[in-house]
Amino acid sequence: MRWFTHACSNFSTRSLENKPLIVITGPTASGKTRRAVELARALGDAEIVSADSRQVYRSMDLGTGKDIEEYGEVPYHLIDICPAGSKYTLFGYLRDADAALDDIAGRGRRPILCGGTGLYVESVINGVKLAPVPENPALRMRLRGKSLDELTAMLASMKKLHNTTDVDTPARAIRAIEIQTYYAAHPEAEEQSRPHPRRAVIIGVNIDRDKRRRRISERLRQRLDSGMIDEVRALLDSGIAPDDLIYYGLEYKFLTLYAVGRISLEEMTSGLETAIHQFAKRQMTWFRGMERRGHTIHWIDFDDPEFTAKALSLIEK
Repeated sequence: MRWFTHACSNFSTRSLENKPLIVITGPTASGKTRRAVELARALGDAEIVSADSRQVYRSMDLGTGKDIEEYGEVPYHLIDICPAGSKYTLFGYLRDADAALDDIAGRGRRPILCGGTGLYVESVINGVKLAPVPENPALRMRLRGKSLDELTAMLASMKKLHNTTDVDTPARAIRAIEIQTYYAAHPEAEEQSRPHPRRAVIIGVNIDRDKRRRRISERLRQRLDSGMIDEVRALLDSGIAPDDLIYYGLEYKFLTLYAVGRISLEEMTSGLETAIHQFAKRQMTWFRGMERRGHTIHWIDFDDPEFTAKALSLIEK
């Protein structure tokens, strides 16, 4: 991880204040990181701020698809900033993303927000501010035992700061409901959190469904061959409770269930592959929702040889 803490300079900040935030987003396996790195190199003065809800955790590398080697000399932020087993929230992300964006701009450089967690991406663009939300033991007790579908339906009836993209386990859905319940009971906290939208150029990495599914399946096989199961076993051996890994969903849910003997290797592989395909579909649903909510996403094909040139032309408009 590269994290910079230089003091901000008013002159440098003013020099960038009229430039929009550059955003590279898209579904899993679309090659977002590679495209963001290529764009950063073309700009010459850019740094990447991750918008991935799981790459913040240390020692969770293969399962989250960090692909750190792709960054090369390009500085990056908000990767490997939390211990595995902890629970990083939207509140923490917005706090840390604001600090990273201010730090980069304060040094006269261009930030590129890159990631596929739609909740994080849209919240940063919208300039969402959140007050810290304490745990609600009584609410958690009432929700315990409910299915993910039941919890998702409850969340859908509340004010939408969250979406199923970010609640792929019951524990995460309960936390999302907990946050919304707090704001309903404390309107003054929500008032203090009035957003300050950012001007942004949003570039989507487009990939059709069949190619996306093929790339997801190929990448899953590669990561399993590279030791993803051993990564999960090492996390368990380090003392992290199985339920804390299952909380992260997707790879860590299915691999943990396999590692502790609750499902077979075949069940793990097929169940995980299906879950990742469903996750990518939910991501695309989120991006379509962003467009309906007024955000313009400029889609460029993932394998377009002119991807960087087209992105630069959008940024320079």
